[in-house]
Amino acid sequence: MVRAERVHKNFGSVKVLRGIDLEVSPGEVCCVVGPSGSGKSTLLRCVNHLEKINAGRLYVDGELVGYRQRGSKLYEMREREVAAQRRDIGMVFQRFNLFPHMTAAENVMEAPVQVKGLRRAEARQRAEELLARVGLADRMGNYPSQLSGGQQQRVAIARALAMDPKLMLFDEPTSALDPELVGEVLDVMRALAEDGMTMIVVTHEMGFAREVGDSLVFMDDGLVVEAGDPREVLANPRQERTRAFLSKVL
Repeated sequence: MVRAERVHKNFGSVKVLRGIDLEVSPGEVCCVVGPSGSGKSTLLRCVNHLEKINAGRLYVDGELVGYRQRGSKLYEMREREVAAQRRDIGMVFQRFNLFPHMTAAENVMEAPVQVKGLRRAEARQRAEELLARVGLADRMGNYPSQLSGGQQQRVAIARALAMDPKLMLFDEPTSALDPELVGEVLDVMRALAEDGMTMIVVTHEMGFAREVGDSLVFMDDGLVVEAGDPREVLANPRQERTRAFLSKVL
């Protein structure tokens, strides 16, 4: 579903990604861990072309992301074409980014109506189904300011699912939450994994990575240092840098 080949990303003179290779199969939950500044969030943003890569190739479901290749050269796609690719990729951010003037249901309805041209009645029904799926059937008429952080993040997940994505990207979805609210969001993500959703999850929740992840990628300084089965990597890391990181977070 996702293939990164020697992906580089610079911000000015700062090299944030320095040759990332990664493969995520359909239905796989790939958890990405590492210290702050290691390039984890930038990698996610490159997958849906929110950031343009400087070198390498990124593919989602066999399609080159953000570029068209002719011969050996890459040509950047038009914004409209990139937007069409993004429809298949759901993204959930650290901060919930909900529209504050819209109810939970309206937040979930907005993209299917505006982007896919779904009729409002259909979009409303779909929003009701999705909010029920994330445990918020009784909160459809609430505005974001009337919801807890965990509830807002669950609305954000429902909103991403409303576009029927083939891939979900989670950028530290619980890091902005109070500790007691983390579990309710992880439970929704756990259910998504059980339903076979392909997910890349940047997280600090090692328990979630161990229980739910099919693969674990440890990044540091813009590189993949170690990757493998989460239980194996967490219990017996091969690389000294991985061991040093895990000794501080486990």
